[in-house]
Amino acid sequence: MIERKFVQQNMKELQIQEYIEKNLGKVGHSFTKLRKTPLGEKVSIYAFRTGLIVGKGGAAIKKLTKVLKSYFNLENPQVEINEVENINLDAKIVAERIANSLERFGSNRFKGIMHKTMTDVMNSGARGVEIILSGKIPGARAKSWRVYQGYLKKCGDIAVSHVRTAKTEARLKSGIIGIQIRIMPPDIRLPDSITLKDETEAVQPTVEVKGEEKKVGEEKTEEKAEEKKEEKPKKPRKSRAKKEPKADKKEIAGDAA
Repeated sequence: MIERKFVQQNMKELQIQEYIEKNLGKVGHSFTKLRKTPLGEKVSIYAFRTGLIVGKGGAAIKKLTKVLKSYFNLENPQVEINEVENINLDAKIVAERIANSLERFGSNRFKGIMHKTMTDVMNSGARGVEIILSGKIPGARAKSWRVYQGYLKKCGDIAVSHVRTAKTEARLKSGIIGIQIRIMPPDIRLPDSITLKDETEAVQPTVEVKGEEKKVGEEKTEEKAEEKKEEKPKKPRKSRAKKEPKADKKEIAGDAA
């Protein structure tokens, strides 16, 4: 069955992605794609810190190709590394940065970290962002803290397919803090978005075209009328004879008497 092949390929892609996230460390990994080529299978990795994936003298990438060939049974794997253009619009990289900063500075500065990342995401052009931290945040009990800004869809097809989401965790001495990110990128076209055109822009070109068409039509009709006049000579008008006035009935009756 063809469906089984697609499922196996997606499973393999997910396993490779999990292995890269666990073993390569804090490289700012976004996502991984697996493609089949005539030469073999191509693994393209999208990350922020591409130098850490390559390693010194390409040692890390050589080790990765050996693991892909032996453990994942890939025939002639070709690893391609691509850099993410805008890291502030990638939910996974933003979540990883928050986790790294929490592990480095501690949970006491969680508010400053959340607000700083939120402003960075909004300044990079996002329509909306939401950051939720839950766990052993400073206090007697575990709680969740939510920060949001802008416009963000929570339901419908756009919330499922277009809004970028990511979940990760920061491991601290006091406990584990869960991190949840939702980002709405600027290139989404909403179904209820309407753009109105100015009347001058919409009307002027159509009026000019119609005017030109009318002028051309008028010129053609005038030319045809002139040709007809030249072909048919003018006929002399017949002079009509004046009718004699009728006599009154009374006068006629008098003559008869």
